Amino acid sequence: MARTDFRTPRLYVEAPLAEGAEVKLDPQQMNYLVNVLRLGEGAPVLLFNGRDGEFTSALAVTSRKGASLIVGRRTRPQEAPPDVDYLFAPLKHARLDYMAQKAVEMGARRLRPVITRRTQIARVNLERLRANAIEACEQCGVIWAPEVAAPETLEKTLARWPPERLIVFCDEEAPQANPLDALGEVSAENGVGLLVGPEGGFDDDERAAILVSPRVLRLSLGPRILRADTAAVAALALIQATLGDWPKGRRGRGS
Repeated sequence: MARTDFRTPRLYVEAPLAEGAEVKLDPQQMNYLVNVLRLGEGAPVLLFNGRDGEFTSALAVTSRKGASLIVGRRTRPQEAPPDVDYLFAPLKHARLDYMAQKAVEMGARRLRPVITRRTQIARVNLERLRANAIEACEQCGVIWAPEVAAPETLEKTLARWPPERLIVFCDEEAPQANPLDALGEVSAENGVGLLVGPEGGFDDDERAAILVSPRVLRLSLGPRILRADTAAVAALALIQATLGDWPKGRRGRGS
């Protein structure tokens, strides 16, 4: 696996990437590179679009209001993300921003807002959610783009859930047990979904509906009640350490 370059700025773009191509920057991208990072003509920038891999590029400033990137060689082939869905009750803006970023850093491939009976926020700014997810990709070195789904009710989510796909259900009422041991006894060859509820948790009917799913693991996250955004990081770490890509020898920036 190619070593990840964390010193060169990284940028997600929608355009196809190939050596010699020119990628025009939108005003927000230009402002970030030229005014925030203060990059000059010819400065290196790493590019990815979630399809073609990662490429080097060089900044070309064409005018005060225009700039583009000239694509160079490919530095990394496209990689597949972990097959992990994060299903969550929407939170208020600042905490939702944090949660989206951390979930992607922890390897969540899909962010799926789920409306429950105790959900306090029913409307989700999907554009903002996706922007935070993409920013996390740019910062943590992955070259795939996370999927962001439109909100749907818990009932609809469960009805559409593939029966062969594991659901890890973080339940504050689950009997306390070692979560690593519990996760070590299941397999996720068909992918896994992590389900975290709202503040106040799921009601009895929702809990019963979740527990009759074909493949569900009821998981305790310890003796303390965690905030939803904290539970996301804790549970995703457990999943990646047992069912995900951590055991495969991939090393992080601080390793």
